[in-house]
Amino acid sequence: MSEQKVNITLPDGTVKEYKKGISSYEIAISISEGLARNVLAAKVNGEVWDASRPIQNDSNVQLLTWNDDQGKSTFWHSSAHLMAEALEALYPGIKFGIGPPVETGFYYDVDFGSQVFNAEDLEKVEQKMLELSRQKNAFIREEVSKADAISYFEKKGDEYKLELLADLEDGSISFYKQGNFTDLCKGPHIPDTGFIKAAKLMNIAGAYWRGDETRKQLTRLYGVTFPKKKELDEYLTLLEEAKKRDHRKLGKELELFTFSEKVGQGLPLWLPRGTELREKLTNFLKKAQQKAGYVSVMTPHIGSKSLYVTSGHYEKYGEDSFKPIRTPNENEEFLLKPMNCPHHCEIYKFKPRSYKDLPLRLAEFGTVYRYEQSGELHGLTRVRGFTQDDAHIFCRPDQVKEEFKKVIDLVLYVFESLGFDDFITQISLRDPENKQKYIGDDEAWDKAETAIIEATREKGLKTKTELGEAAFYGPKLDFMVKDALKRSWQLGTIQVDYNLPKRFDLEYVGSDNQKHRPVMIHRAPFGSMERFVAILLENTEGKFPLWLSPVQYIILPISEKYAEYANKVNEELMVKDFTGNVDHRDEKIGRKIRDAELSKIPYMFIVGEKESESGSVSIRKQGEGDLGTFELKDLFAYMQNELEKSLKSVR
Repeated sequence: MSEQKVNITLPDGTVKEYKKGISSYEIAISISEGLARNVLAAKVNGEVWDASRPIQNDSNVQLLTWNDDQGKSTFWHSSAHLMAEALEALYPGIKFGIGPPVETGFYYDVDFGSQVFNAEDLEKVEQKMLELSRQKNAFIREEVSKADAISYFEKKGDEYKLELLADLEDGSISFYKQGNFTDLCKGPHIPDTGFIKAAKLMNIAGAYWRGDETRKQLTRLYGVTFPKKKELDEYLTLLEEAKKRDHRKLGKELELFTFSEKVGQGLPLWLPRGTELREKLTNFLKKAQQKAGYVSVMTPHIGSKSLYVTSGHYEKYGEDSFKPIRTPNENEEFLLKPMNCPHHCEIYKFKPRSYKDLPLRLAEFGTVYRYEQSGELHGLTRVRGFTQDDAHIFCRPDQVKEEFKKVIDLVLYVFESLGFDDFITQISLRDPENKQKYIGDDEAWDKAETAIIEATREKGLKTKTELGEAAFYGPKLDFMVKDALKRSWQLGTIQVDYNLPKRFDLEYVGSDNQKHRPVMIHRAPFGSMERFVAILLENTEGKFPLWLSPVQYIILPISEKYAEYANKVNEELMVKDFTGNVDHRDEKIGRKIRDAELSKIPYMFIVGEKESESGSVSIRKQGEGDLGTFELKDLFAYMQNELEKSLKSVR
């Protein structure tokens, strides 16, 4: 009997024939032994598998190494298991919650019981991890019945794993074992522990079991691992640089924003300088939007609960929203606005629309509110109240792709203008295996997904595709920007939606005099103003281009005798639309200069007896020092020229 074969299609389109049951690792060996030594896992027909798992059918296969995001994720998932093995060896009888990979490493939630564990113990666990990794124990997958799985964890006395098992169906349960550690896990994992050559446990924190503040608080251990010691050293150096650039630190030093426990967690307060920065960003985008044919609208901060029931947001996000606001009127409930789009749908319905009215582009800098868990809040990047540079384009089906491409151009213009050059574009599609997460029929989804894929191809964007990352109402194109620590953050987003227009019964009269349904494109180049400012702060280290700087200059009188002249210079600069002020503090000029440098103010204008008599200023540029003495007319010309140079990229 002849041996059965399978056709394997590689990423470059090459098709190779192999024996049925071949593993991805064996495919790697057939290509190059050097490649095989670096294979951590494989993507088989879009799903990440163990490199040792047999392939029984014709498949598309991508071999994953450390250079692939999903390769790193698998590496860090396995590292969480290795850390758990080390912990169990050092602290017998402990219990485990969940231990997933995250963007820069992994964590595991642990119940130490009566045993004491603190930050001083982290190094001991690191050393144990490296000792175990040198054993090169294979990660072995085992399919188990639900009864056997329950029996195993009952004997072990781990109520957390038993609770997780209660949600799983028999026939879908697997264990992974390496060395002396066995865990409930669906995988995938790297071939063996020997790939892990360097480990650093970063910190510990408290984490309520399953995010429920009424449940027991576990100890969450965060770590990161690498296949080479050199890469860990480079990462730790980058981490130190990132601490200097942390937007929370810079925001305080530059007096941009603050938080108050009395106001509430995750609700930023914008100080005068931060407000000026926001307004400059807002005006920058408003000008670009006006050129692109957008019109501005405003909507309330709250809406009737029925509005979000109609849109589907209440069903999908009700638990993540603030609780309904009940009025004295019976059965009347409002919600803090979680999204702007339902309000814009109602604006569209304000009057009958014709095909000649489309596309209609409604734009709003609208503040929305979502109840993020307190443990997930992080500076401006994760807050409970944030402003979206939101817009919704209502268009005919034949206009969708062209409008989508125009929005891509707008997002790229914003990123280029503000120096965001380290980003990727991600096509986020629905999960075909879990369609109940989404609203709308297959036909609408297929049209929307096709429009996005074709538009990105025609614009020449390099994209990656992620299943299951779509919005509940439609697929999207997400712009993932990397910060100073090389973490990815979603900023810009563009979404195609055939579903909300249907739910809100939106119509237009076509050229055939019949009623038709418009398509809705959601878009936000900044995404969240708060998150955008955070990443901008870290990327620039607070040194904004002159056009964007909230304080473009500061005038430093050598003594109070020259305060009147300093005020006169300030007034003339303000008339010419520059933003700055006078430092009237009773401090020595050296202290004033040092403070201005620390505040990253682009220009210092020093005035004393010589300058006030000659109608001039002495200029210092941030980071460069003394530029000499300028008469006022030359100062204004110089500043205007510097402003023009900084504005070149935003025109």
